[in-house]
Amino acid sequence: MSDVVILTVPVFSMLGNAGLNLRREVFVREQHVPADEEFDADDLTAIHFIAIKDGEVCGVLRFITKPEHVKIGRVVVRQDYRGEGIAKVMMKAAMETVIAQNDRRFHLDAQVDKVGFYEKFGFAAYGPEFMDGGMPHRAMKTY
Repeated sequence: MSDVVILTVPVFSMLGNAGLNLRREVFVREQHVPADEEFDADDLTAIHFIAIKDGEVCGVLRFITKPEHVKIGRVVVRQDYRGEGIAKVMMKAAMETVIAQNDRRFHLDAQVDKVGFYEKFGFAAYGPEFMDGGMPHRAMKTY
């Protein structure tokens, strides 16, 4: 998908704020996740990736480096851009960035209906289903 640009951005920059607004639009307004659960202290230290297509911020994700793994989260694509492979491009860029830093241990908590998507990147679900933000999730890892 050559017409999508993926950038790492500081959380409190114009593009970072656009990414946070997209998360609010999708997770809080569309999926009814409580805002105090969606935004947390990890936003301050996470690496934020945004996707830009047609001059619009259309996707965002973050990753957090922990001693035991790199946690990918808050993966979201704006509704009118879904189905165009944007999440796939963002995931690939984030994972390649981490792998370039010599780490291959990834973790994420996937909405149950997205498990198949993450399996395509080598993630495997483990443990019981749990609720997060009012929706069922599964923990997934690559190691």
